[in-house]
Amino acid sequence: MRRRNFLETLAVGSGLFAVAPLLSLPTQAAVKQIKKSDGTEQLEADVVIAGGGLGGFAAAMAALRNGQSVIMTEETDWIGGQLTQQGVPPDEHAWIDTTGATQLYRDFRNRVRDYYRRNYPLTEAAMNDPLLNPGNGTVSELCHEPRVALAVLTELLNPYLSTGRMVLLLEHKAVSANTEDDRVKAIHVKESRTGSMKKLVAPFFVDATELGDLLPLTGTEFVTGTESKADTGELHAPDKADPTNNQAFTMCFAMDYVPGENHTIKEPANYTFWRNHVPDLTPPWPGRLLELHYSNPKTLQPKKLGFDPLGGKTGDALNLWNYRKIISKDNFVQGTYPGDISLVNWPQNDYMLGNIVGVSEEEFDKHVAAAKELSLSLLYWLQTEAPRPDGGKGWPGLRLRKDIMGTTDGLAKYPYVRESRRIKAMFTIREEHVGRANREMVAQTNKDKAAEFSDSVGIGYYHIDLHPSSNRVNYIDFDSLRFQIPLGALLPIRMKNLLPANKNIGTTHITNGCYRLHPVEWSIGEAVGLLISYVRRKELTPAEVRKDGKLLADFQSFIRSQGIETVWPE
Repeated sequence: MRRRNFLETLAVGSGLFAVAPLLSLPTQAAVKQIKKSDGTEQLEADVVIAGGGLGGFAAAMAALRNGQSVIMTEETDWIGGQLTQQGVPPDEHAWIDTTGATQLYRDFRNRVRDYYRRNYPLTEAAMNDPLLNPGNGTVSELCHEPRVALAVLTELLNPYLSTGRMVLLLEHKAVSANTEDDRVKAIHVKESRTGSMKKLVAPFFVDATELGDLLPLTGTEFVTGTESKADTGELHAPDKADPTNNQAFTMCFAMDYVPGENHTIKEPANYTFWRNHVPDLTPPWPGRLLELHYSNPKTLQPKKLGFDPLGGKTGDALNLWNYRKIISKDNFVQGTYPGDISLVNWPQNDYMLGNIVGVSEEEFDKHVAAAKELSLSLLYWLQTEAPRPDGGKGWPGLRLRKDIMGTTDGLAKYPYVRESRRIKAMFTIREEHVGRANREMVAQTNKDKAAEFSDSVGIGYYHIDLHPSSNRVNYIDFDSLRFQIPLGALLPIRMKNLLPANKNIGTTHITNGCYRLHPVEWSIGEAVGLLISYVRRKELTPAEVRKDGKLLADFQSFIRSQGIETVWPE
C-alpha cells in the first residue's frame, strides 16, 4: 500500500483541509558549503533564516517540505524561541485544539503529548487523556517542559539536517549584511564561542530574530516603540509618539517545591533595591513590585494575587503557582516527581527599567543582567518573605531548577521579548482592524468582527495585551476580535527578498499586543516559508503575488492545501 506523505497524513487526521499535491519542484538540493581562497567559509541555500524561534522554525519547515534548501541561524544553543530558550508555556486561545492555527502547529502540540506518552510514566488517566496537559497550568491547554518542545522541534528537523538539505548554525548571530538594488545579497554571522565568521548567501532571507536584527543591518525601513494617535488614528494610542517605549521583557525561571527541605538561594546583591522597588508608572502601580498584587490589566485598579505551591485555595485571587505550571506530579506515577514544577513569568519579574530594542550590546547586557537580578530577587522573596496561608512567611522548599532551563544560573537562555523592531510594511494592521471598541467606532457593518483582509495568509486570536513599558506606561489591555494575518503586513515597503517572521511584521505598538503570541508567530513564519517556495517556483517577487488577484488567489489555494486557515469558521 502506498505510504501517505506528510500533508496527506495531516489532512486525513484532522479532517480540516483537503489533500493537495506539493508544488512541482525538482529534488531538493543540499546546502552548499564553500571554503573561499581567503579562508572564509561561505554557505549557500535557497533560503537563509536568521532566528530559530517559532516563526523561524515554521518558516524553515514550510520551505523544506516544498523543496527549498535552508540555512537557519540561532543566537542561543536551543531552537524554539518562546517555548524553549525563553521558558514561556504557550499563550493561546480557547479554540486552539481545533482551529485558529496552522495544522502543523496543532500537529506539534499533539507530538508534545505523544512525547510524554512514549517517554514518561504517566498515570492511566493521563495516558488516556487525548488533550493531556502535563502541567495542568491554567495559562494554556498544553503546559510542558521547554526540553520536550526542543526535542519535538528537533525531531521534525532531523530528516532535513541528516540529508544536508538544512544547515542549523547554533550560537551564531548576524553582524552585517551586503545589499544591492533593494535586495539582500548575503549576511555575515559570528559564532559566539569562537568568534569565527561565515558568509550566508541565498535568493531569500527571513528575519525571524527576536528583536528584528536584520532590519537595521540590511537598511530595511522599520519603526520601534509607540506611535502617536496622529500617526495611526488608534483609539488607545497616546498623543505623542515614543520610539523608545517598548513593553517590559522578562527573564523567566523554573522552580519546584520540596516540602521539608531548604533550598533558599544566596541573597542577591541588589535584593534590597528590588525588595523596596515601586514601579514608577502611569497610572500608578499599587505598591512594591515584590508583593502579591499588581495592576488589573484591564481596569488598572489594584488586584490581589495568591501563591501556594501546595496547590491550595487562594480565595478569589489567582494562585500564581498554578498559572504556568509545566509538571503536575498528579499526572505521573506516584514518586516520579517530589513536587510540581512551575515556570515564573509573572508581573513581579517583568523588567521595566530599560529598553533593549535597538540599543548597544553593552546596554542590552546591562539590562538583561539587571532583569536576572530581579528574577532571583523574586525567588529569594518567595523563599523568605512571601506570606503563607497559615500566617507564616516564606517557602524555603522552593528549589530553582537550573536543569529545566539548561543554564548554570537557572534563568532562561534569552529574555522573553514582547516587542521588536517592526517593518514599515505595505499594509499596517491598526487597532481599527482588530480592536473591539475601535472596530465598533469605524466599521459600517459587522462591527463584532475583525476586518476581513482579501490577502489573508493566516488567522489568530489573543486579546490586545501590552505589559508595562520601559518608559513608565502601565498595562494596556482590552478586547480584540478573532483576526486574520494580511500578506501586506509581511511585505517591506521596499526590500524585495527580505521577509519578517517574528514580532517584526507590519503591526503598530498597539496591535503587536495580539499578534505576538506563540501560534500567531508560528503562522506568520509558516506563511513566509510557503510564500518563498511559491515565488521561487513561479519566478516572482512576493509583492507581485499580492498585487495580482489571480496570483493571490492561487497562492491562497496553495497554502490552504498545506493546512493554513485563512478565514475563521463561522
